Amino acid sequence: MEHILSLIVFFPLIAGLFGLVVNKENIKTFGIAVALVEFIFSIILWIGFDSTNAGYQFVQYVALIPQFGVSYYLGVDGISLFLVVLSTLMTLISLVGLNIKKDIKNLVITILFLEMTLVGVFLSLDMILFYIFWELSLIPMLYIIGAWGSGQRVYAAIKFFLYTFAGSALMLVGILYLGYQYYLATGTWSFAVPDWYLLVLPFNTQLWLFGAFFLAFAVKVPMFPFHTWLPYAHGQAPTIGSVLLAAVMLKMGTYAFIRFSLPFFPDASVYFLYPVAIVATIMVIYAAMVAYAQKDMKQVIAYSSISHMGIIILGTFAMNAEGLTGSIFLMLSHGIVSGALFMLVGVIYDRRHTKLMSEFGGLATVMPRYAAIFGVLMMAAVGLPLTIGFVGEFLSLLGFYRVSWIITLFAGSGIILGAVYMLTLFRKSFFGKVTNEKNKNLKDLDKREFTALIPLVALVVILGVYPKPILSTIDLSVKKMINLMERKALLPDTKEFLVKVNSIGGTK
Repeated sequence: MEHILSLIVFFPLIAGLFGLVVNKENIKTFGIAVALVEFIFSIILWIGFDSTNAGYQFVQYVALIPQFGVSYYLGVDGISLFLVVLSTLMTLISLVGLNIKKDIKNLVITILFLEMTLVGVFLSLDMILFYIFWELSLIPMLYIIGAWGSGQRVYAAIKFFLYTFAGSALMLVGILYLGYQYYLATGTWSFAVPDWYLLVLPFNTQLWLFGAFFLAFAVKVPMFPFHTWLPYAHGQAPTIGSVLLAAVMLKMGTYAFIRFSLPFFPDASVYFLYPVAIVATIMVIYAAMVAYAQKDMKQVIAYSSISHMGIIILGTFAMNAEGLTGSIFLMLSHGIVSGALFMLVGVIYDRRHTKLMSEFGGLATVMPRYAAIFGVLMMAAVGLPLTIGFVGEFLSLLGFYRVSWIITLFAGSGIILGAVYMLTLFRKSFFGKVTNEKNKNLKDLDKREFTALIPLVALVVILGVYPKPILSTIDLSVKKMINLMERKALLPDTKEFLVKVNSIGGTK
């Protein structure tokens, strides 16, 4: 277990390089085997994780450039543990469900490289190392959309890259400036996250740095109005690209808000709380309304993702244990549910080569297993109690209720709108008579598709009924971070706010 984190990070990359000598007939089996081993590593990590310890575990530290404080620094806590498991699970599931023949060898190797960058982001405790993994993740996704996508795939890939790269460039400036601030305060250079947690910055400095980091994270989420790249990316990406983009890559932004923005800049986080919350509420309602207006099944789910990410942002900026724990759990549930829904859209697209709801109707008659699984995941997407979607949404909104019941009321209306557009999609596609001749002989789910989807359906139900093992582990690390924010806060108003929203009564 001493080097388990390095093994989890670099095993997909090393195995992917070996994949270069595997023939294309066996490359999918090879990719699934690699992803399965990687998933097992993440489960071993979870089993070995001490859920009573709120700090970083399995830490690995090697000084790379000591004179400038750059290091190879990995660690995992309750905030990042399940995002690593999610990354390995969804990579495995997406490869099992893979149904692309074109240049499959390069695609599988690209997916394994992407997996390495994703887990690297969640395990990095050095900001330079984090930034390297953050930027490297753009390359495989750019390639996946541009090479294996459809329609305006090149335009979608370039738009995705330019949006995210431009936002990240400003974050790099902020990282370097923070490193310099640490040097001024201590006389030594360090880019280690735990060291920066001890750094207390002047309020005005916090404001500017919060803005620099916010832009990078907001684009990645994506927050309104930086969201316009996402519908294009989802619309043109192959199914496996949409699955990994929605299930894992979007979570990089919300994870970074929790890991960096809140503890680095507690006063600025509280100062910008209401503007961010208003933007998040706009995301929830606006994206839900746009989703309802869509005629393409995939676009409905794409805009649904934006709406749900708004709830995660609200939970994050509640800055209390309920909200933050709920937002992290909602990252997991949204990753599982949205990833599965994109896979389901890919299933019907493989058969009909269209995603327009007007082309379907009565699918429940000809594809009953497909309809049943879609129905369960749809209910999880709208937050039905006893499904995984309910837990995170309820806790996120409960947490923000302590901050503002009015904003929570508006954001909660987005969940009602979510039920409207998802039920509309289900009614148009699955109910009624089969009027299109092309749909009468459609094949139901085959073994490959069923094998990929059933584990996700099981998780939707199991974690919806009994989420405690995950919630308790997350909650411990979240409370430690909230205590850190309270200790670092300079302004009395910030301290007072954090105490109030974390008290039993909440704010008035």
